Amino acid sequence: MTPLRTPPPTAAAHHQRPFTRDPGRWKRKSSRALRTGHIRDHTCSAACELVLVHEHTSWGWLAWTVPGDGGQPEVPHQIGVLTPGATRRQRLALRWLTRCPARRLAVDTVPGSLRFSAAAVALISVTVGLFALSHGLPANVTVPAMLLAPLLAEHLPGRMDDWARAHVHIVEGDGPCRYLQRLAVLHTYILQATASSDRYEVRRSAQLGHHLLWDAAGLLQTQDTSSASSRLISYERLMVQLADQVAQILERTRAAPTADEASQPRRAECPLGPLPPGFEPVLRPTPPPTNDLSPLKGYPPMTQTQPGDAARTVDVYLLFAHEPYYPDAGTQEINTTVVTADSLLHPKVLQPDGARIHNRLTQGRTPGEIIPLSTLTHELDGGAGWPWVGDWETVTTDLVQLVRQGECDALSLGLPEIARALLCAGPDTHVCAFDGAGQDITYGPQERAAVLAKIDLFLTGLVAEQAFWPGDGLLPPLFRQV
Repeated sequence: MTPLRTPPPTAAAHHQRPFTRDPGRWKRKSSRALRTGHIRDHTCSAACELVLVHEHTSWGWLAWTVPGDGGQPEVPHQIGVLTPGATRRQRLALRWLTRCPARRLAVDTVPGSLRFSAAAVALISVTVGLFALSHGLPANVTVPAMLLAPLLAEHLPGRMDDWARAHVHIVEGDGPCRYLQRLAVLHTYILQATASSDRYEVRRSAQLGHHLLWDAAGLLQTQDTSSASSRLISYERLMVQLADQVAQILERTRAAPTADEASQPRRAECPLGPLPPGFEPVLRPTPPPTNDLSPLKGYPPMTQTQPGDAARTVDVYLLFAHEPYYPDAGTQEINTTVVTADSLLHPKVLQPDGARIHNRLTQGRTPGEIIPLSTLTHELDGGAGWPWVGDWETVTTDLVQLVRQGECDALSLGLPEIARALLCAGPDTHVCAFDGAGQDITYGPQERAAVLAKIDLFLTGLVAEQAFWPGDGLLPPLFRQV
C-alpha cells in the first residue's frame, strides 16, 4: 500500500487548517480573539459561547475556534453551506449570519437582556423625539416612533436570522463537521480546477459538488452520522468520483497540447497539485456502469463504477488493542481483538469512518492477512493522516461493543504485556523491557512478526472450521483509496 502523501500548499491542502492560503489572516484574527473573546481551553463547558473565526468560501463558510495553546484547530466548530445557485440577495445571508455576535446588556430590574444596539437606538430615539416635540411635531406621531425604533432594533435581527437560515444549512459537532470538511477539501479541488479550465465537464462537476455539499449538510442537520451512514457514504463516493473525473480531464488536457503549444517548452505542472490525501485517480477502463446511487434529485444519475473492487482483498482481519474487560467472573482478561475487515461496515459502527478505515485496510493486502491498527497508523504518516480517514478510537470502541453483544464474530485475546506492546507499536519500532536482574531486553520487528504468526496460526484453525461472520446489514464499501 502506498503511504499517505503530505499534500503541497494547494487546493489539496485547503480547509485542513484555517486560512491555508493566507496564514497571516489566521494569525491576525486569532490574536484579536485572544484579546477580546472566550477561547477554547480545558475550562470550557457546554454553556460557553466561544469566539468563532469565520473563513468564507464561494459555497459557504467554515467557523473555527481559537485553541488556548496558540495552535490551529484541525476540525471546524461549524460549517455553513449556501444553497446552490444562490442569488445576490441570498448570498447576503452568508455575511449576515457570520457577523460579529450582538453585545447584550443585562438589566437588574428586568429579566433577560437587551441588545446593545437596541439600547443605543432607544437613547437616540428619545433624544430625537424630545427634540421633535419641542419643535411642535404632533405627539401621536413622535411617541409611537420613539417606542417602535428600539423594538425593531431588538426583534428585527432575529427575524432576519430566520430568513437567512432558510438559505443556509448549518452543521455543528465534531463528527458531522469532520465529514463535511472532507467533502469540502474535494469540492475545493474541483473549484480550483474551474479557474484553470473552461471545459463544461469541469464546471458541471463544480455545480454537482455544491449540490452534494448542500444535500449532505441538510441531512446532517436532521440526522447523526450513524443513522445516515449509508447516504453519507454515497455522497462521499460521488464527490470522490467527481474529483477523479476532474483530475483526469486536467491530465488529458496537459497531455494533449495545441499545435502552438507543441513548439513551446514544456510548462510546469498544473498548480492544483494531486488529489487530496487518501485519494488517487482510478484506473481506466472500468466495469460497466450501474445507476444504483443518485442522491442528487433532479439530476441524471452519474456513472457509478467500482474500480477498487478488483484491488480489494476480501479476507483481511483487523487487530486492535483496547481497554481490558472480563467476559465472565473468573475468566482471563480480554485486551486485544481480531475482527474481519467487513465488520467495519456494520451500521452500528461509526460511519462513514468505519467504511473509510475498511478501504484503507483492504487495499493491496494478502488474503488472510492480519493487519494491526498500529500498522495503519504507520502507513498514515505516523497517525497524521487519521483525521482524513476516520475516528479510529470511536470505531474500535464500537467494534468491541459489537463483539461483546454477539453481533459479529471475533477472536478475543488476552495477550501478555510485551506481545501487546509490540502490536501497539509500529512495524519498525523497538520495545525495551527490564528483566529481574535489571538488564534491558530489546524486542523488535522479528518478535512482533512472531506474535502475529502465532495469532495467525490460531486464527487459521478457527476460520478453517467456520468463516468469521461480520454482522448483518453491512453498508457498501467506499471507492478505492491508496
